[in-house]
Order: sequence, then C-alpha cells, then structure tokens
Amino acid sequence: MSSNRPYLIRALYEWLVDNDRTPYLMVNAEYEGAVVPRRFVDDGRIILNVDPSAVSGLELGNEWISFSARFGGAAEDILIPPGAVMGVYAKENGQGMLFPDEEVTSDEDPGDEPDPSKPGKRPALKVVK
Repeated sequence: MSSNRPYLIRALYEWLVDNDRTPYLMVNAEYEGAVVPRRFVDDGRIILNVDPSAVSGLELGNEWISFSARFGGAAEDILIPPGAVMGVYAKENGQGMLFPDEEVTSDEDPGDEPDPSKPGKRPALKVVK
C-alpha cells in the first residue's frame, strides 16, 4: 500500500489555507532527493513557508512536492519527496501535524503473492450459511 503522507500533506495544506493560516513545511533536508537551499538548513532541517503568496508553481504530488520561492532575494526551485516532510503546521498558532519517521524497506517484490503463513498478510474468507 502506498504512503498516506502525500494525502495528509495536501489535506493539511488546504485546511490551513482555507482557515487563513500560513502553512509551513518542516523538511528533513538530509533526506535523499531533497533539493532545498542548504544555507538555510539548521540541524538537518529547514522550515519552508508554502503560503500561496510566498511560492509559485506549487505542486503537492504523490511522488514530489515542487515549487519556486525566493530566499534572500534569489528565486530557487525546491524539490522535496513527501517522505522528507516531517510536519505541516500553521505559522500563527502551530496547529497541524508532525509525521513519524517512515522506513522505506521492502523485502517483497510488489508482484509477489502474499504468504498465507504470515498472519495479517492475507484476508481469510469464510462461507456463512
């Protein structure tokens, strides 16, 4: 099953914007694939203002979050895997959500059949008369 994080990010973003709050993303800048302005990274993290008035071309996709923003007066393109997002919250009151660390491990090929000997891996159906 795919991660629910991209869906939660979009939902929280819309909720904050609908309630006239400034949405911030807390991002793990060390996460593989994250392209953020390194000079603003503090302790491996960066806080990004993603308010519609602060960014352009914002795309909150399932595979990538991308937008352009100004940092120190210079426009920069930002590219973030949703797994790098540690939280989404409002600047004004801190309301939002922090996400647990996601482990990306896959021992199984997605095309493999579930192993019936492992509990919880396969639904069991029973005929009821």
